[in-house]
Amino acid sequence: MSGSDEAERLKALEARIAAARKAEAPEHHMGEHYSQAQVAWRMVIELVAGLGIGFGIGYGLDVLLGTGPWLMVIFVVLGLIAGIKTMIRSAEEVQRKQVDAAGTAAAEREKG
Repeated sequence: MSGSDEAERLKALEARIAAARKAEAPEHHMGEHYSQAQVAWRMVIELVAGLGIGFGIGYGLDVLLGTGPWLMVIFVVLGLIAGIKTMIRSAEEVQRKQVDAAGTAAAEREKG
């Protein structure tokens, strides 16, 4: 056996090993998974922040004005509404990005 035969066999073996690893490798979409988790946490934080800010404003005004819990209840409801509206805007942003990505992928498929 000459050195060039061994080198060719080694290259062929490496190519087969790489092909086998690629075939066995599970196709995870970890980047997509983490991206969706980040969006979900962002929405939860937006909702909780809206509730917290509404509670803080309402409680503060109740203490300053000497009213019952009425302003706190009103501002908590307003904070909930604001949090939900912010969550809806975030969901629309994610949907818009997915539609744009799908359109870009379809355009590239048509070219290729």
